[in-house]
Amino acid sequence: MSLRDKLEQLADENRGRIMKTSDLEELNQIRVKLLGKKGPITEVLRGMRDLAPEERPQVGEFANKVRDELKTAIENQRHDIEQEMTAHKIAMETVDVTLPGTPVRRGTAHVIEQIIDDLEDLFMGMGYQVVDGYEVEEDKYNFEKLNIPPDHPARDMQDTFYLGHDLLMRTQTSAVQARTLESHDFSKGPLKEISPGRVYRRDTDDATHSHQFHQMEGLVVDKHITMADLKGTLLAMARHVFGAEREIRLRPSYFPFTEPSVEVDISCFRCGGKGCAVCKYSGWIEVLGAGMVHPNVLRSAGVDSDVYGGFAFGVGPDRLAMLKYGVDDIRSFYTDDLRFLHQFKTEG
Repeated sequence: MSLRDKLEQLADENRGRIMKTSDLEELNQIRVKLLGKKGPITEVLRGMRDLAPEERPQVGEFANKVRDELKTAIENQRHDIEQEMTAHKIAMETVDVTLPGTPVRRGTAHVIEQIIDDLEDLFMGMGYQVVDGYEVEEDKYNFEKLNIPPDHPARDMQDTFYLGHDLLMRTQTSAVQARTLESHDFSKGPLKEISPGRVYRRDTDDATHSHQFHQMEGLVVDKHITMADLKGTLLAMARHVFGAEREIRLRPSYFPFTEPSVEVDISCFRCGGKGCAVCKYSGWIEVLGAGMVHPNVLRSAGVDSDVYGGFAFGVGPDRLAMLKYGVDDIRSFYTDDLRFLHQFKTEG
């Protein structure tokens, strides 16, 4: 068989094979096998050295024609396969815009954040400003300027996370009170502020205690502030959170930064004061501590205590949430159990 015949046979055998191939990987293998340096066309051309010189140009030209033909057939088949693959992919990824969309599950503010936001709205409506503080605080603002010197026994009431000699994780948002008093210009008007935030104490976590919880400090300082102003403010807050029928009572207590100091109870919102398990059958529930700002606190901030007076209160949003929603374990707020948290989903 002549070289020309071998080339024609090679072309005839592979035309149909190329046309039947529908896989790019298989097509590439055919290309390498046919057109590579060790392919059959190259092998045929090696026999040209045995041809007469006048035959070699004709056979060489025919060999190049066969190679170009097979190469073109392979490229055309590759293009057809790729077109088919693209069409299939488009068909599979086509979006039917008439189908209803997938519902997006909306989140909600954490229940503690809801309580804080609600209290902020209430007090801003009463003319208060919201003041942020530092969670890492200096000892002098967390204790000393609040009438709690280093040897004061009240420090034993708050087991503190110390970060150094003078730095600590604040144990109370009252630290903001000391800073605000120091910087306020009373020539521009009275000081009325609330300061919500996290506080930290070395406590054993259980159903009613946590090493991290929330407080909201409230402070009003001006001329002629009385205990009646404090009581009216706390009554408005109690009725806003727990209902318009609520009443409050003030019981004598002790806090180093207020004098006089009081514990504040509200009439039970479950039984209306008749006595039930929620109020331990007393008709009253303790909710917060408050009092008139101690003169020493005013003086430590450079405020004339003979001219100015005020009241302060500290409320725990965690405790308010527990009471309002009947939650008996404070840890439930911090375990990120969505089944629990979604019970307090707000509308809008």
